[in-house]
Amino acid sequence: MSASAMRERIQVVRHVVLGNPLNIVAFGLFLLILLVAILAPSLVPHDPLKTNPAHTLQGPSAEFWFGTDQLGRDIFARVMIATRLDLMIAFGAVTLSCLVGSIIGAMIGYWGGFWDGAVSRMVDVLMAFPLFVLALAMVAALGNTVANVVYATAVVNLPFYIRLARNEMRVRRGLGYVEAARVGGSGDWRILTRFLIPNMAAPLVIQASVNLGWAVLNAAGLSFLGLGVRAPTPEWGIMVAEGARFISSGQWWVAVFPGLALLIAVFVFNLMGDALRDILDPRMRT
Repeated sequence: MSASAMRERIQVVRHVVLGNPLNIVAFGLFLLILLVAILAPSLVPHDPLKTNPAHTLQGPSAEFWFGTDQLGRDIFARVMIATRLDLMIAFGAVTLSCLVGSIIGAMIGYWGGFWDGAVSRMVDVLMAFPLFVLALAMVAALGNTVANVVYATAVVNLPFYIRLARNEMRVRRGLGYVEAARVGGSGDWRILTRFLIPNMAAPLVIQASVNLGWAVLNAAGLSFLGLGVRAPTPEWGIMVAEGARFISSGQWWVAVFPGLALLIAVFVFNLMGDALRDILDPRMRT
């Protein structure tokens, strides 16, 4: 990228970020969540796995900021440590589905023919099922491990990227710069990897940022139903499931604070999708 193009992109980013306060909030909270995920082990005051019957179901206090659970474990420490695991699952699943789905979609959109029709029908069949139910069935069949949660979440996200990449490729494959590259002697694979796929990266990145929120919800939902991460590992879905039965008896903090962490993460990822759309949209340059 040339220096003038870089300056133009920086100006667009500055205009978009400063022009909408929600974008500032989104990027700020996103950086905060990343820092928590990275630095959580050194930030928590208590061991998230250590039980203490003397501190069972204590409310929020100066010692235990988010209170304690039914085993006397510090909920603040567990929420902070769970951030890393939930983000790892979400980023792993979305990265895997984005890479595989965009490659498949780009190939069938570029060449068309039999595989275009066959894969498109398979995508339609996948999207006809409730995606969370499909992920639930996959994890139940494969076993409730972190790796299987990542694979199941990636598989149910594949249709979005295949369809998006296919549509973007069908629009771009006949453009002038593609014909110029073909006349210049570039083969199909070079055109795909050097010209077409990089030029459709923007909508894929926006889709990935939105899917991050859904991936976090999916992982937490699987754990809530007992088919995701296993206890006593700190994870937001497990913590909400464990604390739900204490709400009626007045111990609201056991479920509320993990639920708030989950809510904030999903909210931030959706705001990030809107902000990235504004930054990567060429119309914003005007």
